Amino acid sequence: MIQRNFELKRLVIIPTYNEKENISKIISVVLSLEKTFHVLIVDDNSPDGTADIVKEMIASSYEDSLFILERAGKLGLGTAYIAGFKWGIKNQYDLLFEMDADFSHNPKDLIRLSDACELEGYDVAVGSRYVSGGGVENWSFDRRFLSYGASLYTRAITWMNIKDPTAGFKCYKRVVLESIKLDSIKFVGYAFQIEMKYNAWKLGFKIKEVPIIFVDRQEGVSKMSTNIIGEAIMGVISLRLSKIENAKKGIRAKRSLKSKMS
Repeated sequence: MIQRNFELKRLVIIPTYNEKENISKIISVVLSLEKTFHVLIVDDNSPDGTADIVKEMIASSYEDSLFILERAGKLGLGTAYIAGFKWGIKNQYDLLFEMDADFSHNPKDLIRLSDACELEGYDVAVGSRYVSGGGVENWSFDRRFLSYGASLYTRAITWMNIKDPTAGFKCYKRVVLESIKLDSIKFVGYAFQIEMKYNAWKLGFKIKEVPIIFVDRQEGVSKMSTNIIGEAIMGVISLRLSKIENAKKGIRAKRSLKSKMS
């Protein structure tokens, strides 16, 4: 049998809102990596001109590897990724990545996330701060405590064996995103990251945590808010309750079937 060597299609999805300080630099680094990645920017009508910078880069140098989706307004991180996933599925990308625009995620780690899915047989690769070799830099004690506490809380409620469930640096095989009902995803902030992992885990996909060092942004403004944190807290409980309710429905359906057969 002749084995055919082929290059997987890889798409890095980067949501943006007011990232003019970072956007050209992050795109240039990703597109210069030794593996071939394409980049999709999902911009929520940034008033600082982020989208204009991207469109200039497409026209001047990156017509075949850089793309942009422009949305009407600030609609939330989760919906931005959902739009990017749908675009990537439609265009037949094999591996789809989530990454921030502000260099808190090291673009070079895209290669290790890709290798986990491409070479090691995993379906989802998570850039994890809380496995051996991972960590954070330039964070205050309060933020470290909040993030790690959120991870412990999520694991306790959902029973997922993922040490960094709120992580936003990930690689998915296309089959995972095709299997998840993307239109039913409810959350938009940190809870979105938890909900996506939870759905992949429930569907039985193999998930690997790849250690990364998360570095707090150097330029631009953080999008963190109390609303996002609150959504994550309540969202985790909602996910767990939905699993319990689905289990109850399954039991009731089996009982109904048995009574009809008896």
